Amino acid sequence: MNREKQDGGEKQNPIEHLAAFIVDKRKVFYLLYIGLCIFCIFSSGWVAVNDDLTSYLPAETETRQGLTVMEAEVVTFGSSRVLADNVSLAQARELAEALEALEGVKSVEFDGTEDHYRSGAALFSITYDGTADDPVSLDALERVKQTLAGYDLYVTGETGDSASASLDAEMQMVMLIAVVIILLVLLFTSHTYMEIPVLLMTFGMAALLNKGTNFIFGEISFVSNSVAVVLQLALAIDYAIILCHRYTEERESLEARDAVVAALSKAIPEISGSSMTTLSGLGAMCFMRFGIGKDLGFVLMKAILLSLLSVFTLMPGLLMSFSGLIDRTHHRSFVPKISAWGRLAVRTRFVMPPIFALLLIGGFVFSNRCPYVYGQTTLTTFTQNDSQIAQQKVDGTFGAVNTIAVMLPVGDYEQEGRLLRRLERMPEVESVLGLANVEAMDGYVLTDRLTPRQFAELTDLDIEAARLLYSAYAVNEEIYGQLVSGIDRYGVPLIDMFLFVYDQMQQGYVTLDKDMTETVEDLNGQLGDARLQLKGENYSRLVLQLALPEESPETFAFLDTLHGVVEEYYPEGALIVGNSTSDLDLSTSFRNDNLLIGILTIVFVILVLIFTFKSAGLPVLLILVIQGSVWINFSFPYLMKENLFFLSYLVVSSIQMGANIDYAIVIANRYTDLRQKMPLKDAVVESLNEAFPTIITSGTILASAGVLIGFLSSNPAVASIGVCLGRGTLISIFLVMGILPQILLLGDIIIDKTAVTLRARLPLQSHTGTLKVDGRIRGYVSGMVDGVFSGTISGTLNAAVEAGAVQPAEPPPPLTGPEKRKEEEVSC
Repeated sequence: MNREKQDGGEKQNPIEHLAAFIVDKRKVFYLLYIGLCIFCIFSSGWVAVNDDLTSYLPAETETRQGLTVMEAEVVTFGSSRVLADNVSLAQARELAEALEALEGVKSVEFDGTEDHYRSGAALFSITYDGTADDPVSLDALERVKQTLAGYDLYVTGETGDSASASLDAEMQMVMLIAVVIILLVLLFTSHTYMEIPVLLMTFGMAALLNKGTNFIFGEISFVSNSVAVVLQLALAIDYAIILCHRYTEERESLEARDAVVAALSKAIPEISGSSMTTLSGLGAMCFMRFGIGKDLGFVLMKAILLSLLSVFTLMPGLLMSFSGLIDRTHHRSFVPKISAWGRLAVRTRFVMPPIFALLLIGGFVFSNRCPYVYGQTTLTTFTQNDSQIAQQKVDGTFGAVNTIAVMLPVGDYEQEGRLLRRLERMPEVESVLGLANVEAMDGYVLTDRLTPRQFAELTDLDIEAARLLYSAYAVNEEIYGQLVSGIDRYGVPLIDMFLFVYDQMQQGYVTLDKDMTETVEDLNGQLGDARLQLKGENYSRLVLQLALPEESPETFAFLDTLHGVVEEYYPEGALIVGNSTSDLDLSTSFRNDNLLIGILTIVFVILVLIFTFKSAGLPVLLILVIQGSVWINFSFPYLMKENLFFLSYLVVSSIQMGANIDYAIVIANRYTDLRQKMPLKDAVVESLNEAFPTIITSGTILASAGVLIGFLSSNPAVASIGVCLGRGTLISIFLVMGILPQILLLGDIIIDKTAVTLRARLPLQSHTGTLKVDGRIRGYVSGMVDGVFSGTISGTLNAAVEAGAVQPAEPPPPLTGPEKRKEEEVSC
């Protein structure tokens, strides 16, 4: 392409026309990106971050339905388990009294038994006046910490524990280290020093655009918010590298402006095709029933698209503007040739594929036995934050707490009481809290039905006044039959009557003596809290403490038993909610998601590959290698006997298939081109040499990002994704660079036989000496020749002859007379 063609000497195709427009209007694009940059700086703070993974459960699961009902019907006050170490029992009692007197603290549970005091450590179970995220509770927690500031303190609980805040800080460190690693990798693989700032500016803009446009989703998960930038960098920076390398190649023969246009016009199809496999893998995640897949999939797909936009519309202008500096900062290539590795791959082509086949079978078997978990209590991380350290200390000293709630249809206190007493007798249940076992006065519980006489005796109220109150209650509740049949036999639950009496006192209809007034007012506060926590308009709540871990086969079996028991008393339907039920629901949805995501990812990627290579067999060979890397990757947790968070498999298998397949595509592209020009073995060696810089650059960055996330994040879900991504990328690189070339070599006949429009490889002819050539040849003749040629060649020919013939040339006749003297003069 030359300037005349750009200016209209030759007709441009649409992509060339678009590329020229982008380069020529680069200043307009600069202004546009400056405006977007300013906007995104402000809009990045608009997005809401969701810390609660249970909110992404499928709507039809019992846990999600129960949480929705529970949030609407009852109030869950914020609470903390606070351990003060190295204190005496007397000091602990004094501290409990001091804590209970703090503003915002509703109650402090501490009884001096082994449940709250052990080995010099005191455990205070504190309940606050507000919910977990209410400023009242957060301020009260700060007062608690100040009161216990002189002791070794460990605080656990949802109040004041922000997963997103600590994760953001960790990801900033990950990003800082990742940038350093990327700089080192780019210095190693770049052609000029000045292209590195261009790459960083392009990616920096893409990352800012993605973060600044997340507000369009309204709310994203803390997982997406924290890892999106790092994964965007790892997944998309090779798009910028491809364009940069294209520019360097074109610049050798073209002016800067023409080189950028030519590079962009050639890079747009190449980069777009490469991105399709990554988008396919991420798109498959969006079909997960567990909503976190859709959340992360949408955010990362948007990240890839915005990265493409930045590479196609911002980077060309930067290359043009910095072309002078780029020209002056060239350096020698630091990337070595790996011909020796290629020749080793060729020599071992009959040895390694059978071993890979065994690994493939083993990987399939072991990965299907992977010990998946659905909660985070059994997971460990290399980095631990203060909350995790405190949780381990409290649980290690006093044991973990596994709490679940049972939401029952409201209305029948007696039925609720019978169920509650049944549950109390179950060995798996440590304690049950409900209206039917909360004591009010003199041995009565809140749901006991009292007649007017019993109520009068309990409150020292005149019997006639009690009858009047009961009559007024019956009228208020529109139960007129009791007035006719006799009010003395009318029983009213104690909680309902006390709340009615308090309401009548407030309105001035009832006057009690001073002592009784104080009693009723004190009871009203307790009863009001009990009703807020345990009784709603349509449901009442039982709170169970289980003597079982959050997640185990025994726990899941007990939940089935519990459902059966509850249904005996409430066949019309009750809901069981808790971390254990959430884990059970996730395990059920995972089985469906796992199969669905696996199939969709493979189907999407195969379709892209068939479109790319116009072959049915080649995509299968590529998928075989990458799917093998996925299976081998997820065999490690089974072999190492380490639990794996289920989300890690769903996310990483999609990313690994969608992104790492690009490495296989790079080698396959080189091979399918070179196999037309040289012997298959040489084509394999040369393919590895040409693909190595791209694969080592992109692969190192993605693997580094994964490893950094895995080792520096304290969140078990995020750390698990990072470890699996880093390990999976390294496995993919090894298989692509080692096994794939051998499979291509052995399966070459499959590539030929299954080609749709791919031109079959012509047989190569090898000749040495003086040759007479007449026709079209393609290959190497002491260097490559591709064109219509008629003449004589002296040297070595190794090429495919598409038309014409190659035959030994007849030797020229000996020189005589004047011709011989002339040749001798020339030789001198």
